[in-house]
Amino acid sequence: MHTIKKMKRTMVFVLKMALFASLFGIFFGIFGIHNPWLWNLSRTTGVTMVTFAVLGVALMSVYGGYAVGTQKSKPIVHSMALATIITDLVTHLQLSIMNTSQFNNDHFVYETPHLLVLVMVLQVLAIVLFAYLGNFLYFSLEPPEKCCVISSSRESLGRIIPKIQRFQKQYDIKEVVRYDAKGVLDAISRNDTVFLYDVPSKERTSLIDFCYQTQKNIYYNFEMTDVVSQGAKYISLDDKSLVMHTAKDLTMEQRIVKRLMDIAVSVLALVAASPIMLACAVAIKLEDGGKVFYKQKRLTKYGRVFQVYKFRTMKEENSVHRSVTENDDRITRVGRVLRKFRIDELPQMLNILNGDMTVVGPRPEMLENVEKYTEELPEFSYRLRMKAGLTGLAQISGKYNTSPKDKLVMDLMYIENYSIWQDLKLIFQTITVFLKASESTEAFGAQVLFDFDGDGPEDGEG
Repeated sequence: MHTIKKMKRTMVFVLKMALFASLFGIFFGIFGIHNPWLWNLSRTTGVTMVTFAVLGVALMSVYGGYAVGTQKSKPIVHSMALATIITDLVTHLQLSIMNTSQFNNDHFVYETPHLLVLVMVLQVLAIVLFAYLGNFLYFSLEPPEKCCVISSSRESLGRIIPKIQRFQKQYDIKEVVRYDAKGVLDAISRNDTVFLYDVPSKERTSLIDFCYQTQKNIYYNFEMTDVVSQGAKYISLDDKSLVMHTAKDLTMEQRIVKRLMDIAVSVLALVAASPIMLACAVAIKLEDGGKVFYKQKRLTKYGRVFQVYKFRTMKEENSVHRSVTENDDRITRVGRVLRKFRIDELPQMLNILNGDMTVVGPRPEMLENVEKYTEELPEFSYRLRMKAGLTGLAQISGKYNTSPKDKLVMDLMYIENYSIWQDLKLIFQTITVFLKASESTEAFGAQVLFDFDGDGPEDGEG
């Protein structure tokens, strides 16, 4: 087993290096035809190549990189292609600037855009090849892990099992057991990997201890204690090892930088997106002659109420405020397109410029939803420690129908691990939302239920 894992790691490393070398070679090989100086050793060549290498590695890290063995091939293609295209654009711009001299162009010229398109096409083809080949080789070395799913109810199983089943090359579910079944420890022993989902804290701790003792791979969902530990650090008090968590709030420097970044991003976005926003306004008006914008009361930091701006995506006669469901007949034809690509959110740049919202932070919920979610999860109010945001960890990693608890966990993880670098990273990652538009905007649908194989009490008794 150890030998196979070592082979997998080596294979991924070799493929990663080969892919990056291919992307590097395609860019400089093709542009070197028009710029022969790129093939000579010089300071200018070195600067250009270092720019491509450093920016490429940094962006691949931001977008997830060559995650063979942990991601499906399609998301790998999306993340790698996006990182590579941005790297190409920046490096090509640098090439054009460097060619502005007395020996080449006496003024700035954005050179050979057709070669840039060719480079991007060839690079994307290389990424597709390496992504699918990498996953094929990775999963050919070893069969899927034998898995045991342990939970507390059929409803909880319906939330976790479909997610696991999307990765059939990685996980093979052999047993589904209730956490208090008599044979739960035997089920763990028979499998390689254990998923613990919605298991009570006391029992979860005991099961994790047993998994650690028997060297099983463990996956479990976040609870509040886990969120707190995200923002904690290890300290030694004399000879006692302790975990220290301090109450957090943004420092004065962080607030100033975050506000300046909000103003800069919102102004640039409003200017750049103005043609798109004008087209949206015309399309909405032409469809039914109604109002272009829609205002709704939302909550921001410390529970302050404000009016959020959006492009109207529903029929005006629908005044009932409730979350969108699958095939919701309240949504207009134009609205479906705007919602699919998140274009209806663009007017919120005005909220950001006004100071009601920030670019990155927990999404502002409808007042009705906040009241409902807080009744079910009292911890839901903790996310109001940060100003409401246009984008955030929950928007990038989650979907429209992601459960309130999972959204809460992601929002609190963002708050606990806050940094300016994290904000910049999430802003760049927001672009990936458009690449998975059909998934990220899924509406609330029916809940799938699964039965237990174990002999614990039936759902509803525990």
